[in-house]
Amino acid sequence: MTLLRSRREAAMTDLHMHTLLSDGDLLPSELARRAEERGMKIIAITDHVDASNLQQVVSSAVSVCRDINATFRIRVMPGVEITHVHPSQIPVLARTARRLGAAVVVVHGETIVEPVAAGTNRAALESDIDILAHPGCLSEEDAKLAAERGVCVEISARQGHCFGNGQVARMWYRYGFPLALNSDTHEPDDILTEPFARKVLEAAGISAGDIDRVLACGFQRAAALLRRCG
Repeated sequence: MTLLRSRREAAMTDLHMHTLLSDGDLLPSELARRAEERGMKIIAITDHVDASNLQQVVSSAVSVCRDINATFRIRVMPGVEITHVHPSQIPVLARTARRLGAAVVVVHGETIVEPVAAGTNRAALESDIDILAHPGCLSEEDAKLAAERGVCVEISARQGHCFGNGQVARMWYRYGFPLALNSDTHEPDDILTEPFARKVLEAAGISAGDIDRVLACGFQRAAALLRRCG
């Protein structure tokens, strides 16, 4: 009974996915259907935004998520990924995204494979966000701040961005901030299955005994965000 309960709590979620609303390959409805077929229970559409497209992307995501949730079993939340903006802009864009209806606010962190502005991780963690995505070489100071503020830090399944996963895992064991495994899906083959999700966590340095805990906590956090947005 305990094992079965744990497996239900560890139902698959992914709160960092892209569609044709930015640079993804899939329509939101196709993304939802493909994710549902792979066993996902809760996902978020978090397309790239800056000041130029924030209102349009959130409005479209809110509308299509309403339609998807009326007809599909999977639950889909509208969100954004604030991407490559100056760190000083992050707090304002995060607040605006919330006001427009974004249920999940992600910030594109300081991945080592892109020229993200220095200070992005810190500005994100000081703002009203849910997830710091692929933060690269996460510092001890930022890890402490994530723990204090309860901001999820991402372990990424995406090629390149995953280079920082080991550092994120080490900091998680040291400071205990919320941890989120996400795919950063842009195309169909990026959508996670549970077996591959487990391999990503193991490769990041999460012990076998903690993988179920990470997946369960991810589901609980996603469910809490879902309840918050109604």
